[in-house]
This record gives sequence, C-alpha cells and structure tokens, in this order.
Amino acid sequence: MAFYIITDSASDVPQSVRQEYKLHVIPTPVTIDDVDYFDGSTIWPEEFYRIQAEGKSDIKTYHISQQMFYDHFKPYAEAGDEVLYICFSTGIAGTFQAANLAKADLLEEFPDFQITIIDSKCASIGFGLVTYYLLQMQKNGVPRELIIEAAQYFCEHMKIQFTVQTLHYLYKGGRVSAISAAAGGLLDIKPILVVDEEGALKGSENVRGWKKAVRRVEDMIGEKCRDLDR
Repeated sequence: MAFYIITDSASDVPQSVRQEYKLHVIPTPVTIDDVDYFDGSTIWPEEFYRIQAEGKSDIKTYHISQQMFYDHFKPYAEAGDEVLYICFSTGIAGTFQAANLAKADLLEEFPDFQITIIDSKCASIGFGLVTYYLLQMQKNGVPRELIIEAAQYFCEHMKIQFTVQTLHYLYKGGRVSAISAAAGGLLDIKPILVVDEEGALKGSENVRGWKKAVRRVEDMIGEKCRDLDR
C-alpha cells in the first residue's frame, strides 16, 4: 500500500513541482464559449489569462464535480493505496463537499479505502505551499500520520491577503457590483482582500492607487508576521 498526496489545480502548484514529485493535480474545469476545458490538462494558465485579457470570450468556471472526484480517486481505491487530498477552500467553492460525496460513494465499493480530505481554507498558492511542504516531508521519510497532522496545522495557520490591479474580474466573478467596479476604476480604488478563518474571500479595506495598495499589503503582512522568528 502506497501513500499519495494530491491536490487540485486551484492550488497553482508550479509545473516544476508537479514533475519533481510526480504530483497528481486534479484539474479544475472552465468553460470558454460553451466548450469545456480543464486547467493544467487541456488549457494552461498562460492561455487562459490571454483569452481572459482579450475579453472576447464568454468564460465560466465551476468546481470539480462529484463524478470527477470519483474518477480521480477510484484508481487509488482499486490499488489499495491511501490518499491525502488537500482541497480548495470550501468558503469559496463547493469543491470540498463534492470530494466528500465521491469519497462516500467509493467507501461503499471499497470499505477499506483510506482517504483523508482536508479543507485548506486557502486559495491559490496558499494551499499550494501547504502541498509543497507536505511533499517535502514525505520525501524526507516523515510518517503519514505526522504528514496528515502537519497538513491540518498548516491549513489552520495559513494567512492570505492580496490586492488586485482591476476590479473588472471581481465584477465578472460576482464579487463586486457593476457600480462598485465602475466607481473603483474611476477613483483608482484597489481593494485589500483576505481569506478569513472560514476560508471565505472578504474585503478588508480600500486603498487608492496600486503602489499604495501593494505597500499596505506588505505592511499588513509585517504586522501579522512580526513574531515568526520566535
């Protein structure tokens, strides 16, 4: 029986890390002009962002479905392997629930299947870093029980805050209204966004100007991380 750490493409784990650790990354689906693509499989971020920037296509995203998870998990169940899946935040998408529904289906067929699903309560490189640290631990021979314990600890203590250059994509994703997006563009307002303790994306404050917004994010990180050397 082997022990595998897997994640999904919302973690933004670099291709170099995927290759080095032979990491299984479940692709997140996206629809472009009514055609389905899969992040990191049939479309890559560079191409997606280029299409998005052109603004000519109708783009929609949706979380990985129960059936997709079932298909990705099943080979491990059939082989008698154990899986630790680090999942995109349940506060942002329905990924965690879909993964657990697939787990329940598989346990009916494979009652001995050992799979641990951890809600990262993170987005993007936040849980990408968690995954990377766990892979390093595994490579160094750390027992799976400690890896799972570390995964829970890392996810509970991860802090994410960032800003954006434009409100356009927040509007397209339903995060801000059309009026707020238009007003923000005219006034050069940059929101400071955080992922809260429940894993949900929240606005923290607004800053005028890109450089000031970046500086404010840096200051906030410094305020929260001043005791890291202790």
